[in-house]
Amino acid sequence: MRLKKTGRGKGKAIWGWVQVILVAVVLSMALRYFVISPVTVFGDSMYPTLHDGEHLFINKVTGPDRFDIIVFPAPDEKDTEYIKRVIGLPGDTVEYKQDQLYINGKKYDEPYLDEAKKDLSNGYLTTLNDGAQGNPNFSLATIPACGGATKVPEGKLFVLGDNRPISKDSRYIGFIDEDKVLGKVISFGKSLQK
Repeated sequence: MRLKKTGRGKGKAIWGWVQVILVAVVLSMALRYFVISPVTVFGDSMYPTLHDGEHLFINKVTGPDRFDIIVFPAPDEKDTEYIKRVIGLPGDTVEYKQDQLYINGKKYDEPYLDEAKKDLSNGYLTTLNDGAQGNPNFSLATIPACGGATKVPEGKLFVLGDNRPISKDSRYIGFIDEDKVLGKVISFGKSLQK
């Protein structure tokens, strides 16, 4: 049996490939805009966990949990995004006593700060800069940017950078709107395994 080649078969093959490519492009765009998105870290506010220039992905589907690292639009800088760690969820009380975190009265360890604390020659890592040295004892109510709130309000988050001495975070910009979170950081490398 012999098959006769015609130009129509070649055209169908090309059209088939065009359809496959179009579907792949549409799926990749949908993933990019609705599921995951690449981000690049700029600055040192999350050091030593994340490094300036590091490339990561954010998950846009699931909401943030305590201690997740999130990306959100900077409330005080146009066309800028911040990357910080979620410390307080809606309804939480947050307090620091000499570098020790307490949420709702319960003591929490922050192992992602161990390296920075080890490098401290004196003083405290997490302070509220309300004086020359910074106050290592503070609660939400004593943070001016939080407006005297004693608990994290509904629909808001309290966030801190891991590089506490230089991070511009909820201590200075107040609570973050939960519905403005762009996504939580996922990583396929070693950064978030600390």
